[in-house]
Amino acid sequence: MNAAPADQIRLLDVQALDTRLSQLAHKRRTLPEHAEIESLTKDLTQLRDLLVAAQTEESDCAREQKKAEQDVDQVRQRAVRDQQRLDSGAVTSPKDLENLQKEIVSLSKRQGDLEDVVLEVMERRESAQERVDELTERVSSVQAKVDDATARRDRAEDGLDTEAAAVAKERELVAGSVSAGLMELYEKIRGQQGGVGAARLYQRRCEGCHIELNITELNDVRSAAADTVVRCENCRRILVRTAESGL
Repeated sequence: MNAAPADQIRLLDVQALDTRLSQLAHKRRTLPEHAEIESLTKDLTQLRDLLVAAQTEESDCAREQKKAEQDVDQVRQRAVRDQQRLDSGAVTSPKDLENLQKEIVSLSKRQGDLEDVVLEVMERRESAQERVDELTERVSSVQAKVDDATARRDRAEDGLDTEAAAVAKERELVAGSVSAGLMELYEKIRGQQGGVGAARLYQRRCEGCHIELNITELNDVRSAAADTVVRCENCRRILVRTAESGL
């Protein structure tokens, strides 16, 4: 393939802009905020799961406490009624009086046992509520860190996107000044060679693969016409000759 030497030189400018675009894309993908957000989000998910579990425990304790308090109230009311019957003198049979007194004693013991249950449940509920409060605070703290990291990431991405848009626009202008055939070859090679389709020959070394040309390869390049598109024998990239090629 033949192409004007000026087109070949401009191809190096296109390559430099493509390299910059690749660097910007890589930097965007590897922003430290990405890993930070991922780690914080994982922590946040775990904390929220723990918070739900603590809230469920507190809710269960609340229902258990209510049920226990209702049981205490029922026993207390029954004991009050029995005591009122005893005090009223309505029960005159010695046997009935004895049974009534035994029931009052039994109800008193039952009430005491149930009140102990209420206290135990209240302690568990209080502990669960403290856990809920602690986890709620930790969730809020980690969420704030996620929000901060997200804002920093978004600002960084916006800056990189703005720069990439400017570079892409410049690339479009420069590429438009290069012959279509040369650009087509460049794009094909660039797709095959990790994003680098053209490289400068500098001091007898290909800057694409960084290998120095042997004497035979150098002689071939020296003898090639100025408009001949030379390829590196090692990496097959377009080899652009400049005044610093060392020929």
